[in-house]
Amino acid sequence: MAAGLRLGPVLRYVDGVAGDSATIWVETDRPCTAEVRGAAGAGGSTRTFQIAGHHYALIPVTGLTPGATTAYEIRLDGRTVWPPADSRFPPSTIRTFSPDGEVRVAFGSCRWAAKPAKGRDPVGPDALDTLAQHLAARLASGTTEEPDASAPERPDVLVLLGDQVYADETSAATRRWLAARRDPGDPPGSEVGEYEEYTRLYDESWGDPEVRWLLSTVPSCMIFDDHDLIDDWNTSAAWLARMRATHWWSERVLSGLMSYWVYQHLGNLSPAELDADPLYAEIRSVPDGTERLRRFAAEADADPACVRWSYRRDFGRTRLLMIDTRAARLLKEDARAMLDPAEAAWVREQALSDRGSYDHLLVGTSLPWLLPPLIHDAESWNAALCRGERGGPDGRWARFAEDLRQRADLEHWAAFPSSFEALTRLIAEAGGGPDAPATVCVLSGDVHHAYVAEPRWPDEPTGGATGVEGATGPGARPEARVVQLTCSPLHNAIPLAVRLGFRFGWSRAGSRLGRALARHARVGRPLIDWRRTGGPWFGNQLMTLTLHARSARLTLTQARANGRLVTVDERRLSGS
Repeated sequence: MAAGLRLGPVLRYVDGVAGDSATIWVETDRPCTAEVRGAAGAGGSTRTFQIAGHHYALIPVTGLTPGATTAYEIRLDGRTVWPPADSRFPPSTIRTFSPDGEVRVAFGSCRWAAKPAKGRDPVGPDALDTLAQHLAARLASGTTEEPDASAPERPDVLVLLGDQVYADETSAATRRWLAARRDPGDPPGSEVGEYEEYTRLYDESWGDPEVRWLLSTVPSCMIFDDHDLIDDWNTSAAWLARMRATHWWSERVLSGLMSYWVYQHLGNLSPAELDADPLYAEIRSVPDGTERLRRFAAEADADPACVRWSYRRDFGRTRLLMIDTRAARLLKEDARAMLDPAEAAWVREQALSDRGSYDHLLVGTSLPWLLPPLIHDAESWNAALCRGERGGPDGRWARFAEDLRQRADLEHWAAFPSSFEALTRLIAEAGGGPDAPATVCVLSGDVHHAYVAEPRWPDEPTGGATGVEGATGPGARPEARVVQLTCSPLHNAIPLAVRLGFRFGWSRAGSRLGRALARHARVGRPLIDWRRTGGPWFGNQLMTLTLHARSARLTLTQARANGRLVTVDERRLSGS
């Protein structure tokens, strides 16, 4: 029987400097040779590899022309399987970067994929689905890029900042599917528990026709957040001990990391990085890579320092630095850190190397660096109580604070105070000096609303450490414009009470309450102040940065029930 395309194609890496290569991810229903074939000799092929009975390939594509758009097809063992013969979408294309050209970076997070078969969507229209419909209409002829004034411009890259799948919040259809496999009364109940069940989530998310086409034609960068594994993943040492005491968590975390490696992580890497990856080479060299990948996942869970999920991508004179803020954490109360030392050193090196070579530094972190002031101070207060500032580490306050931390999701950058300060100093250093970029933009999601926040450094140098975890150097106010850009969800809901809570968190009264909590735990003021300069906006939404030379423009669009994407905010961050 001929091989078929089970999922994909997903356009992942597109070279942002040379503009002549790319990678495309596919899942097939049996072993085969997967091939990309484009015009003018562009293309590539590779054999699939096997994990847990599933077959995958990350196809390297070469021979592309910089600054050009190339339509492509997917062939399995020589037979064309993409685009489908009955496709209602324009051809899938690879659009390569021009070194000095404009770059449009669209980003967001938190996409609960399930949609009702009919009727009203209970969480509102899907922003990615709506974007795909607009872009497909824009390219309806299949041969031109003529603009439609009512449609958004096509992004050059889509940055997905976490919660690509929800392992702990499954749809009604997935719950029925799980119930047919096992007793839903046994933990983890209606949540996914092992690798095959994770594949169901990706089928549901990436198999949506509009999103499937979108991912086939716009390159994507991804990083996980908590719901890709479980809500509040790696909140604290106490949380981790509690989870490891259950009989089902081990299989869940191994399957979550395995599926993330296959479905998301591999596509983040350049062809050169893939060629140098011994795990990737080993799995491709054996008939079945399942056990080898399980060993890797177990090692990664036991020792975060043995794997790096963070990565860097350059797009012309724009640098994107994606930081893992979940798996790389150190959780001991006397040494809590968002990143382990090796990861922190790598982040610092990537942020500061060849600083004159980029005009814009984008720091992708699923969790916001700058939160509403009340929430920031509440998390700092909570962290101080948990480490024993009031009554010692085993006292009543510490026990109360740990319970509150887990119940209230107090685990952002502010809950790792030394890491927050170190990231602040690193951003100041990266944005300062004679080679300063025009902007440093921190891209985040997670909190189910969108906002723009801007820090204010004191006039005098801050001194002390500047690396993400304790390197030393000057820390003066940066010359670059620094902004926190937070955008979520792509497709999810937020209760009214939470909306009101976020609004209060940004208010003056909320700020005063936060400072009172900080004083109670003897927490000093942060190195910087910040203020909200846009938002909060609530809805299913997407932000886009348009970057060219020293110019940066931000646009926020929201999906509406009538199938439209509406621009609700547009502002210039730098340039004219």
